[in-house]
Amino acid sequence: MEGAVAEHGKDDLRSGEDRSVLADEGAAMGDSPPRELISLADDEGNSVSVNVRGRSPSWAAGLDAEIVVKTPFVSGRIDLALYVARLESWADALDRLDAGKDVAWMDMSRGPSIFIQLTGERDCPEVVVEDESGSMVTVRVPLVPPDDWIADHRRRLRQVMDHWVPMLYG
Repeated sequence: MEGAVAEHGKDDLRSGEDRSVLADEGAAMGDSPPRELISLADDEGNSVSVNVRGRSPSWAAGLDAEIVVKTPFVSGRIDLALYVARLESWADALDRLDAGKDVAWMDMSRGPSIFIQLTGERDCPEVVVEDESGSMVTVRVPLVPPDDWIADHRRRLRQVMDHWVPMLYG
């Protein structure tokens, strides 16, 4: 997945803008902007997260984000563009997960996809991160999230939307 960062991150680097300035807009106002949209981890050292880094330096209606995978065996990250429709589709995915259904988030769109299978190949939940359009790498991460993980992720989504979405329209 590391190679995917170089391939997908080229456009961001050409803009020449300092991401740290864009990412800390909320911090300058005295509050720390929410960063983790998704944070799934277990006691075995496996985790998948989606982190918001700030407003996109090249697209006013988008957020600059990344998917980060960490396991004792493999780790990697890939750039990700988030926008309101993707955040809303994550809300729909959480509803389906709460109803006991597997989900595919960002499937069939340009860039990486995340699949959450409640009962994966190892009889436990699995998160599958796929970058078919770029690096052609797929990573399957088995993990057992805490009991309240869906409610926690709804809270995370609300915080991200409340903080970042008004900036995209302002």
